[in-house]
Amino acid sequence: MARERPFLVGVANLSKTGPRRERREGRSGDLEVSGSAVPAGAAVVADVLIEPVHGGIMASGTVSAPWEGECRRCLGPAVGRLEVEVRELYESRSDGVETYSLTGDQLDLEPLARDAVLLELPQAPLCSEGCQGLCPTCGANLNDGPCGCEPDRTPD
Repeated sequence: MARERPFLVGVANLSKTGPRRERREGRSGDLEVSGSAVPAGAAVVADVLIEPVHGGIMASGTVSAPWEGECRRCLGPAVGRLEVEVRELYESRSDGVETYSLTGDQLDLEPLARDAVLLELPQAPLCSEGCQGLCPTCGANLNDGPCGCEPDRTPD
């Protein structure tokens, strides 16, 4: 059975038909940085306008995905959704660094989507901007209220 490739886009007639919007959604495994990851089985969405330009194809739009991680302050769950603006060139003579590869009459949005997500995943996520963190003395989660420890008194 052939592996499903939801991010492949046929571009054979693009120079005749002109720009068009493409929305592709699929799973892309192992999207993880030190502090967060796209949950296993979650969909990554690429919503781009593709248009012919100077012998290549420009893809511009957004890539979005949910993420989850551990809050850097309270160690509780942190979740969110990222949406990344993208504008990348696909060329048949791609160097693999500056541009993405255009293979025959197809371009693959998966490498673009993976790169965009990996660059935007938070490395030190927060459960909320106002997270109070943990008490340095007893380790209680200060988001649940005061812990009862004596305030640190510094002698005058």
